Amino acid sequence: MAESLLQTSLSSSSSLSSSTSFDANSSRMVSTDHISDLRLWPIFSILDQDMLSSIDKVCVFGSSGNEAVFITKDDDVYAIGSNCSSCLGLGDTHSSFEPRKIDVLCRKKIIDIAFGSGPHVLAVSGTGEVYSWGHNGYCQLGNGGSNQGLVPSLINSGLQGKRVVQVACGSHHSMARTQDGDVYAWGQNNCGQVGTGTTSNQSTPRKITAALSRPCIAISCGQTSSMALMETGEVYGWGYNGNGQLGLGNNVNQPAPCKVNMLAGVIIHQIVCGYAHTMVLSDEGVMYSWGANSYGQLGTGNKANLVSPAKVNSGIERFTGIAASHYSHISAAISQTGKVYMWGQCRGQSITAPLATRFVSTDDVFATFSAPPVSWRTYCVEHIKGCKLAQSVAKAFNDQVTSDIKFVIDNKEVFVHKCILKIRCEHFRSMFQSCWDEDGKESIQITQYSFVVYKAFLQYLYTDSVDLRPEDAIGLLDLANAYCEPALKKMCELIIKQGITIENVAMLYAAAIKFEAKSLEEFCFRFAMNHLTEVTQSEAFNNLDEYVLKELIRRAAQAGAFKY
Repeated sequence: MAESLLQTSLSSSSSLSSSTSFDANSSRMVSTDHISDLRLWPIFSILDQDMLSSIDKVCVFGSSGNEAVFITKDDDVYAIGSNCSSCLGLGDTHSSFEPRKIDVLCRKKIIDIAFGSGPHVLAVSGTGEVYSWGHNGYCQLGNGGSNQGLVPSLINSGLQGKRVVQVACGSHHSMARTQDGDVYAWGQNNCGQVGTGTTSNQSTPRKITAALSRPCIAISCGQTSSMALMETGEVYGWGYNGNGQLGLGNNVNQPAPCKVNMLAGVIIHQIVCGYAHTMVLSDEGVMYSWGANSYGQLGTGNKANLVSPAKVNSGIERFTGIAASHYSHISAAISQTGKVYMWGQCRGQSITAPLATRFVSTDDVFATFSAPPVSWRTYCVEHIKGCKLAQSVAKAFNDQVTSDIKFVIDNKEVFVHKCILKIRCEHFRSMFQSCWDEDGKESIQITQYSFVVYKAFLQYLYTDSVDLRPEDAIGLLDLANAYCEPALKKMCELIIKQGITIENVAMLYAAAIKFEAKSLEEFCFRFAMNHLTEVTQSEAFNNLDEYVLKELIRRAAQAGAFKY
């Protein structure tokens, strides 16, 4: 039974493979990457479990990763965070750590959200309509003016009758891709990033007609550059090129799309942009990168900028997904075996070649190591049905159905599993050996400890947590000391410290000495010295044995307690 329990737990905790991509022939978001743990995002760590469980799609942004928009399974859209430049779309400038609904986007079946570091935000509805809000000093909201947007407003001009399926943002410019494969752009254009052939700002969406072959299947923005991937697998770039991020073999800005000729013969199927670098992934799982590399974000093993595409560590296994954001200088990728790599500026440290991690998705890399922690895409959150391993094991505690042994303490029973006890505790590994009688028993009597203490110990082995009163924690401290469980011993010491009082400190001090808990002993002594007059009048002080009492008085004298 115990073995089947572990197999069930492991099965329940398995992750599904996933990198969100966009279906060129529909407006739906296709999930193809690993499930992400939302609790890794600082902004989501304050949400309760019920709210977390309701989330379907997320987008995290902000100069400190301190703003987010998320969509629930019921198709309600919420915002949370600092509300910089009104980018939460709530109609005001008030920050909020309580999720608030963005009413105008609710029930719109939002399929994509993009954000610019300007900052501004775009959202695409299930019917292909585009909404924009936030900062608008360079007309990046596409509404024909430059006034700030406090709430999401529908972009009417330029996109009438067009069904948009993807949006992208640079620092102050925006792009949209339609279901038909057309590309529209607007906003700041000082470097040609709007692709109109000029450097004049564009106040409304304008179709890019020069040079682009049709149809386009993916778009991406750097801070002041733009990239597009065609159905043919060809890549085009335009805008700022001072770091070589367009991959054209030079550092010349381009006001109109230019084909990346050095990828000729390579079929590209994914493209992403960082702050000033670009990465693409071929249909054969080979990654190429170019542009700025001062933090190692190209993954080439050095920090030299590249103006042309270069293969990234071809010795590594085949890649199936890549990730980058114009907000940061970090890069990530996932391999065909599900291994996640990261490189670039990782929490202030420069990593110049792909580094294998234990994350299960590229989204987790950005939640944990990106500075700021922003999402590189809007992604779907797939909730696993059933429990994760830790939850399943915790639920198995005291389960008579799956148990293969029980402990009897004070005539009360606790049902457990030999395999878990042996995995978690050296004492039980020794006890449950074939050469000992205990291994063949179905019931073991415990007389040295109270029921409360021993049950808490067994439950700790299943949960890594202890819920006891300080008075009972002393007994558990005794057990932890006898069973050689240092982690449990420290946990008991912490519980006892939190429950220390003038009335019990003398007793706790004696217990610390008995169980060789040096840290607790010192803590109790310092507490007693701070309240010495009251402590000496307590019942616990009067009950101290002669040796402990003399030792306490000696130490108090050395600490100057009796000087006049």
